Amino acid sequence: MMPDFDEIISREGTSCVKYDLRPFFFETNDVIPLWVADMDFRTPRFIIDALKLRLEHEILGYSFRPDSYFQALIEWQKRRHNWNIEKEWILFSPGVVPALNMSVLSLTNPGDKIVVQPPVYAPFFEAVQQNGRKLVENPLVQNESGRFEMNFSHLESLFQEGVKMMILSNPHNPCGTVWSFDELEKLSRLCIQYSVLVLSDEIHCDLVYKPLKHIPLATMSNEIANLTITAIAASKTFNIAGLSTSSLVISNPDLRAKVSKQIDDLHIWLGNIFGNIATEVAYKKGADWLESLMVYLKENVETVCQWAGNHSDKLSVFPPEATYMMWLDFRKSGLSNADLRNWMIKKAGLGLNSGIEFGTGGDGFMRLNIACPRLILRKALNQIEQAFAEI
Repeated sequence: MMPDFDEIISREGTSCVKYDLRPFFFETNDVIPLWVADMDFRTPRFIIDALKLRLEHEILGYSFRPDSYFQALIEWQKRRHNWNIEKEWILFSPGVVPALNMSVLSLTNPGDKIVVQPPVYAPFFEAVQQNGRKLVENPLVQNESGRFEMNFSHLESLFQEGVKMMILSNPHNPCGTVWSFDELEKLSRLCIQYSVLVLSDEIHCDLVYKPLKHIPLATMSNEIANLTITAIAASKTFNIAGLSTSSLVISNPDLRAKVSKQIDDLHIWLGNIFGNIATEVAYKKGADWLESLMVYLKENVETVCQWAGNHSDKLSVFPPEATYMMWLDFRKSGLSNADLRNWMIKKAGLGLNSGIEFGTGGDGFMRLNIACPRLILRKALNQIEQAFAEI
């Protein structure tokens, strides 16, 4: 049975961050929330059925991840990304953000320099600064077509000044860039030359639009794999973020031992029954569902791009190569960041992420989550269009 992504499902009253915390984040309930990165589509039926089956046992005691869990993850990465992973390389984390923090804590020292590439997912900054490390920025640059790219000459100059680690968003959130083989090869070469560790957040790796393909950084060479800590999860792909289950893949045994000790010291290695089951079945049965999802999301991207093309005097957008987030450029509006946010909430009636949340380069931008029924997306675009008269 094909999934119905057009189905409109009420999420209010489910302790849902995206909907039920609107008054906290937007000072009102009266906005369409298209911000936090989860989807307004049903979690796949095969996952729900597997969870229901486990509930019939009616004892929810301590559990562990069986061999079948690891095998499902390993086979998924091999099929989709041509990445050969060994079971012992895989560590558990209750989410990618905790994984970022645990990796920073276990593999760097207070005061060490860590590079991030803004505008980028806000927890990257927090993982550096809140743990007493020194934040160093290598801002992305836009090419003539609007694609966000790395500034390699600037990055090398930072490495020359002594950098311990960089945190890579691959694919990039919020800009939607899928790093090419050539880009990852250049990055690998620099990291190897200057002995810089790479914490690669690849949570969006399965949400890449054809004909592009995701390339795990660790597959570029044995040398870069030896410097790489990769964070992955099924959570964004299959809408199971609330189950707090992700993995760190680390082939270097010395790095892995240090991160593993951090996880053990915090006693969070156990995970939970439902996260284990959902992740395993997602990787075993999710290929067809994901193909359908990506077709629908691609059409949503095209819907936004066509609409934006009709309003190119007011905003612009670079079509994302991956993710279900779109990076809208409102700099032509002339509004300050505060005024843009207020206008979006009060005039357009939408709850989006302000670009300044993503650091340098975010001025005048807003992040739009398009993982919603197309009727809702079109309604949101119409509300923006009507609000343009207020600028």
